[in-house]
Amino acid sequence: MKRSAAILLSILVLAVVGPWLSPNDYMSINLSVPPQSPRLAGMQLFGTDDLGRDLFVRTMLGIRVTLLVAVVASMVSLVIGVTYGAVAGYVGGRVDALMMRFVDTLYALPFIFLVILLMVAFERNFLLIFVAIGAINWLDMARIVRGQTLSLREREFVDAARLTGVSTPRIIFGHIAPNMIGIVVVYLTLTIPQAILVESFLSFLGLGIQEPQTSLGSLVNAGVNHMEGAAWMLLIPATILAVILLSFNFLGDALRDFFDARQDG
Repeated sequence: MKRSAAILLSILVLAVVGPWLSPNDYMSINLSVPPQSPRLAGMQLFGTDDLGRDLFVRTMLGIRVTLLVAVVASMVSLVIGVTYGAVAGYVGGRVDALMMRFVDTLYALPFIFLVILLMVAFERNFLLIFVAIGAINWLDMARIVRGQTLSLREREFVDAARLTGVSTPRIIFGHIAPNMIGIVVVYLTLTIPQAILVESFLSFLGLGIQEPQTSLGSLVNAGVNHMEGAAWMLLIPATILAVILLSFNFLGDALRDFFDARQDG
């Protein structure tokens, strides 16, 4: 867990500080020379792209954008999923059945296709990407929280809260929700990689982050077109993307083992 967290923290710090330390900016274009391979000269550590722009700075900015989209979208899915799942699980009965049939119906829809339609029909911006990805990820969170709530609502501390006249919203968000922090945190670390993949997929298709901004998915898309003559344009952002995804998954597994051991103890 410590190693994965250290890797993610290092990447985040480098993404924030790196562009400030570089003498180059992400928009300067130089069409007079072909793509340059990574070199120390001119602080072009990752080389340049097909437009002569510094790939190191653009990659760092791409990491910022990718993580920002993933984290915010995951927070959106967290709020919606926890609220929806906790209410369904606590109220139970027909309300629970109706709410979960709605979730099942949404599961049957081709969400990626709907997201692509949204990105084509409306102006492509950060806010729409947050909403689109968050609308996909909250379904799993709602199911997990609902299952945990069904178990927790039968516990003694919930019965005591009912007997003392505590309101239903306060029981849900003041007593039940805090007892699900472990499972929610674990699943959140697995939701962020999923959001990263969706954002990267959309950007790879040209439907996500637009120029002059960039993301890791956009950089991979640009690198694919030059993989024979300028392989570093593909390998560098793709490797960083893979490292981020693996680190989040390892962190999630480690957190799950930690909370399981703590619960057993």
